Amino acid sequence: MQDLYIEMQNKRKELNRAIKEAKERGEGMAIAEKEYRIALAKEMLIQRDNKVPVTIISDVCRGKEEIAKLKFDRDTAEILYKSANERIQATKLEMRIIENQMEAIRRGE
Repeated sequence: MQDLYIEMQNKRKELNRAIKEAKERGEGMAIAEKEYRIALAKEMLIQRDNKVPVTIISDVCRGKEEIAKLKFDRDTAEILYKSANERIQATKLEMRIIENQMEAIRRGE
């Protein structure tokens, strides 16, 4: 039982770290989204001034190397954020399993 209690304490610490990481990654995701949208909007205005047809401005802008890199950074930040949230869920599940084991021991199973 003592081992399970120690393991539960470790999982609580792990959960707190995962929550902090998700927060940081969420902020990173928001910053990456902002930078991408600002750069894309600026590039669209430049292309409009250059008389690029409106129907292809979006494709032309997204195909520019700088914009594509910002989109890649945004997508990467989103994946990291989602993986941090998955770690939170996995840790919670592990904690429930430990709780169930502790409860079974208390009941004498």
